[in-house]
Amino acid sequence: MTDGIMSKAATMEIPISSNGDTGSLPEDDGLEQDLQQVMVSGPNLNETSIVSGGYGGTAEGIIPTSTIKGSGLHQPHPSPAVGGEEVVRGIAVEKFDIVKKWGINTYKCTKQLISERFGRGSRTVDLELETQIELLRETKRKYECVLQLARALTNHFYSLVQTQHALGDAFADLSQKSPELQEEFGYNAETQKLLCKNGETLLGAVNFFVSSINTLVNKTMEDTLMTVKQYETARLEYDAYRTDLEELSMGPRDASTLCRLDAAQSQFQSHKDKYEKLRADVAIKLKFLEENKIKVMHKQLLLFHNAISAYFAGNQQQLEQTLKQFNIKLKTPGAEKPSWLEEQ
Repeated sequence: MTDGIMSKAATMEIPISSNGDTGSLPEDDGLEQDLQQVMVSGPNLNETSIVSGGYGGTAEGIIPTSTIKGSGLHQPHPSPAVGGEEVVRGIAVEKFDIVKKWGINTYKCTKQLISERFGRGSRTVDLELETQIELLRETKRKYECVLQLARALTNHFYSLVQTQHALGDAFADLSQKSPELQEEFGYNAETQKLLCKNGETLLGAVNFFVSSINTLVNKTMEDTLMTVKQYETARLEYDAYRTDLEELSMGPRDASTLCRLDAAQSQFQSHKDKYEKLRADVAIKLKFLEENKIKVMHKQLLLFHNAISAYFAGNQQQLEQTLKQFNIKLKTPGAEKPSWLEEQ
C-alpha cells in the first residue's frame, strides 16, 4: 500500500511556467528579454558533450524503484560509467558557471549601454584620448581613400604599359614588312619600347607605395583600433559595475546587502584595473602609431613624387636612381625567362 502511494506521488505532475520553473518573478521577464537580444555573442559550449541522468539528460543509468525492491533481486554492481558520469557532471557545472557569469556581465553592460544611449546613465570620458581615437578613425578613412585611388592608378597604368608593349610589337613587325616605311615604324617601335620600360619601372615604385600604405592602414592602424575596441568594451564594463556599486551603496545596509556590496566592490575594482591598463595601452599605441606613420609617409611620399616626376620628364636615369635609393627591385612575371626587352 505504501509502495503504491509513493509510486503515484513520484509521478504526479508539477505545474510549471513556460520557462520550466515553478514560477518566475516579474523582474525576471525583463532580464530574459534583454539577454535574448545579446545571446548571439554567447560562449560556445559545443566543445564538450554534456550528458547526465539528471535534469535535461537521458534516461540511461536511472533504475526504477520497482527493480530494487523484492527479495529475489541483487544490488547492481558498480561500473566505470559511474566515475565517468561524475566527470561529465563536473564539466556541466563548470559550463553552467561560465554561462551564468557571461549572462550577468552581458545584462549589466546592455543595461549600461541603453542608459547611455537614452541619456539616463553616466559615462566615463577621457577627452584627450577620445579626441585622439576619433582622429585616428578619420585618418584611417582618408588613407583608405588614398589607397583605393593609388590602386586604381596602378591598374590603369598597368593597362597603359601593356598597350604600349603591344603597340611596340606591332610597329616592329610592320617595320620588317613595309620597306618604304621601315624607318618610321622602327623609331616608333623603339619609342614605345622605351616608354614601356620606363612604365614598368614606375609601376615598381607605385606598387611599393601601395604595399606600404596597405600595411600602414590594414595592419598597423587596424591593430591599434583592435586595442581601442577592447578599451571601449572595458570602459563599458567599468561603468556598468560602477553604476551597480553606486546603486547598492545607496540601499539599506543589512547583512545580505553588505555581502553583495563586498562582491560588487571586488568586481568593480577588477574592471577598473582592466580599464586603466587598456587605457594606458591605447595611449602608448597611439603615440607609436603617430611616429611610425610620419616616418613611413615621409619616405613613401618622397618616393612617389620623385618617381612620377622622373617618368613624365622622360628622365630614365633619375627614375632608375629613385628605385635604387629606396632599395626597390623590380619583379617581372616569369622571372626565369628573359623579358621581351632583353630578347630584342
